Amino acid sequence: MLIDRLGLPDSLRDGARRAAALFPLVVPEAYLLRIRPGDPSDPLLRQVLPLDAEAAPSPEGFTTDPLGEESATRTPGLLQKYEGRALLVLTGVCAVACRYCFRRHFPYDETPNGFEQWEPALAQLAGSPDVEEVILSGGDPLMRSDAWLAQLVERLEAIPHLRRLRVHTRLPIVIPDRVTADMIAWLNGSRLAPTVVVHANHPAELDRSCHDALLRLVRAGVPTLNQSVLLRDVNDDADTLTELSKRLLDARVMPYYLHQLDPIVGAAHFEVPAERGLEIVAEMRTRLPGFGVPRYVREVAGEAHKVEL
Repeated sequence: MLIDRLGLPDSLRDGARRAAALFPLVVPEAYLLRIRPGDPSDPLLRQVLPLDAEAAPSPEGFTTDPLGEESATRTPGLLQKYEGRALLVLTGVCAVACRYCFRRHFPYDETPNGFEQWEPALAQLAGSPDVEEVILSGGDPLMRSDAWLAQLVERLEAIPHLRRLRVHTRLPIVIPDRVTADMIAWLNGSRLAPTVVVHANHPAELDRSCHDALLRLVRAGVPTLNQSVLLRDVNDDADTLTELSKRLLDARVMPYYLHQLDPIVGAAHFEVPAERGLEIVAEMRTRLPGFGVPRYVREVAGEAHKVEL
């Protein structure tokens, strides 16, 4: 149990068990080693420790499908929310269960598994000439093997109108060793122009191994961006987010988005008022070059694009 491993107060145990029954506890060893033992307020711990607050009644506006992904599903495993782009939910498995996850209630049991089950989604893409970019998501797409992903990319690049491939993943942050030569090979070996979007919320996540993994991607010529979520008692201050941007830039990773929390049932205790977020971003602009300040956005179901705050 995480509480025993990190020497946390026993008073957290019952609440953690109740919350983990609603949404599983998953945290990899490589990430666990970056959490301060005995400190319930550690910002990395807060992202992964189940709390009783997850079972509290949700405020108005919090739902199990805040981004309207059910209505955006064109065929099992294939979502299209924005013009010119489509998203493949390759797996429901993640290496870490972030407690604020906007897909914590997603019907992953309906996601295709073997390649024969992916044929309808691939056929839908082939018949959609308006789609130029495919986004690999999940779960975490890098929970699939490099061989499986290479085979999928071969199928995608055979669709003439596809031009770009984007991979949304947290694995280079939580398990840096996942950035392998084989991974870089299938990213760079395709005619599809690749981009990797990672997800780090706090500078303590970017230890030396993580820094080196990100550099491996960038030095291989793969554009790498970061998106964060504004989280109460994790990164809701300008000092933390400024340092995060600096560490990302040191690893040649571009700060991309700072997301307002998606209003998902079970995560309301992480919400930071947008007014506070605007204050933080304004302060960051006085400390960083313009390219080091992420765009502060909210995703709204049914909108044609993310809404900049």
